[in-house]
Amino acid sequence: MSTIELGLLLVFLLFLLLGTGIWVALSLLGVALFAMMVFTTAPTGLALGTSFWGSISSWSLAPLPLFIWMGEILYRSRLSEDLYGGLAPWLGNLPGRLLHVNVLGSGVFAAVSGSSAATVATVGRMSIPELKARGYDQRMIIGTLAGSGTLGLLIPPSIILIVYGVSAELSIARLFIAGILPGLMLVALFMGYIVIWSLLNPGRTPPADPPLPTLQRIKRSGRLIPVVLLIVCVIGSIYVGLATPTEAAAIGVAGSLVLAAATGTLSWRTFQEGLLGATRTSCMIVFILAGAAFLTTAMGYTGIPRALAEWIAGMGLSRYALLAALTLFFIVMGCFLDGISVVVLTTSVVLPMVQAAGIDLLWFGIFLVIVVEMSQITPPVGFNLFVLQGLTGRNIFQIAAASIPFFLVLLVAVVIVVLFPGIVTWLPQQMSG
Repeated sequence: MSTIELGLLLVFLLFLLLGTGIWVALSLLGVALFAMMVFTTAPTGLALGTSFWGSISSWSLAPLPLFIWMGEILYRSRLSEDLYGGLAPWLGNLPGRLLHVNVLGSGVFAAVSGSSAATVATVGRMSIPELKARGYDQRMIIGTLAGSGTLGLLIPPSIILIVYGVSAELSIARLFIAGILPGLMLVALFMGYIVIWSLLNPGRTPPADPPLPTLQRIKRSGRLIPVVLLIVCVIGSIYVGLATPTEAAAIGVAGSLVLAAATGTLSWRTFQEGLLGATRTSCMIVFILAGAAFLTTAMGYTGIPRALAEWIAGMGLSRYALLAALTLFFIVMGCFLDGISVVVLTTSVVLPMVQAAGIDLLWFGIFLVIVVEMSQITPPVGFNLFVLQGLTGRNIFQIAAASIPFFLVLLVAVVIVVLFPGIVTWLPQQMSG
């Protein structure tokens, strides 16, 4: 059996296991054990122990549970009400009006949670009843939430960027900084689409509320100040070099506990729920990383990544053709797996060919996350779609149809990042300079 045929066999086996409903981590472990025991003579037990310990003992993983905990605390606080109350008075006269609250609210919450599903659930729980009561188009309510909820994957502190940084052995701080400008670009693209849609469909946007006096607007916006300060402290401390990502995550947890206490939402029960939620999510991610690390080791012994990289190189694909092929590949993978699983599953195979093509791994990480964002709103396993189905009670296909324009906006973002890579690399270069 050739190396490429072996690779196809392992991919088939992996999808077979995933299709039966077995946990992602156990599926990865099962495929790796099969490859090691059947197709290599290496000591399987030793390789398993070494790869497991190496993957979960990395200090780079330390910020992960802290950032997840920070998001869990704020998820149970009054943050969503503060977001709406602070942003809404300034957006009433913009074409699309309060639909922009979904985008900006998701952007702010993404910056303090790092989770796509938590962003959609929190902002959606607040905005869906409010926007429906005011007569906004329901397809646009769902679409804006589905699209802008993906910002939780890109705007730092992003959980998936931590996972990619560990897998690719890159600086988490540089990845966080690299995600800032593309994240702001996506916010601008989503808001731009809403403006264009509302100008083309003037009858589908309700009339504006009576304008508030400027002083009252500023007073309401004061509710946003604590959240903005928390974002500035977390991201700013990393950018200026005052704190490592782990220290910044600890600052974020402390700040979120203070915010929750100040808003009266911190109780022993919510504290326990947040801590247990963060523990469950962190354990799931680390277990997936461990399984993927062993699969990476197994594939190294079988020679599949090297053969695949040589095969791709032999095809003579240009840089753009390779990126187009990888975009399609990641979107298809995202139809079956969640974003973190896609990243840890593919890095061992994809990174060698990306490096061989001379593509910067830091830039590729942001490119990968934007493409994985697209997969969050593609059926059948677009996680944001499932969250919105639970919030609205609508058919999954109706929700997917409402999300298509925002899927296309994300595709535009991918094209822009490919054509203008400086959007990703400029800030990290300033940081290192």
